[in-house]
Amino acid sequence: MSHVKILLADDHKIVIDGLNLVLSSREDFEVVGEAANGLEVLDFLSKNSVDIVVLDINMPEMDGIKCAKKIKELHPKTKVIILTMYAQKSFVEEIIKIGIDGCLLKNNTGKELSDAIARVHSGKSYYDQIQNFNKDDSETKEYPLSERELEIIRKLGDGMTSSQISDALFISEHTVKTHRKNILKKLDLHSSSELIQYALNNGII
Repeated sequence: MSHVKILLADDHKIVIDGLNLVLSSREDFEVVGEAANGLEVLDFLSKNSVDIVVLDINMPEMDGIKCAKKIKELHPKTKVIILTMYAQKSFVEEIIKIGIDGCLLKNNTGKELSDAIARVHSGKSYYDQIQNFNKDDSETKEYPLSERELEIIRKLGDGMTSSQISDALFISEHTVKTHRKNILKKLDLHSSSELIQYALNNGII
């Protein structure tokens, strides 16, 4: 059986691990590499054969859109699927113009991701999940959280412990734990895993 060779790109290891878990259920898929930013993607592609790159839109060094443009320029046979939290009309029009093969909402990366990869590999495009454009392109999400709380959630998303967050933010570990309790209470969540899932679904990480 020939495998679809896939490169995953996201600057959050917890997201990469989640995508790996989803794709491991398919015997015809093989994740051949991981990257944390667009530059790492291009470096990997210069040395390895890849069928499909799954790109997060928001990455440091080089974002998903710039990276996709480079892939299409330097490796035209490689297919590209973009993961995004938002599907405004202007954004979708831009990625179609670039020639990106598929786009998927980041909170739908379960069976939909497997379906998207299979379809894109067969030579078709995949935009099924992003047809309901937001009416207002300037629309942004608001969270009932402070900047400090959002910062702590992002650190948790990077896999940091309360002690490590304490050191990074120059606050006491007790303060970090208090913030974590308050965050769960505000969002009516009951565990760190639920919090991470909420953060992923709402574009916080």
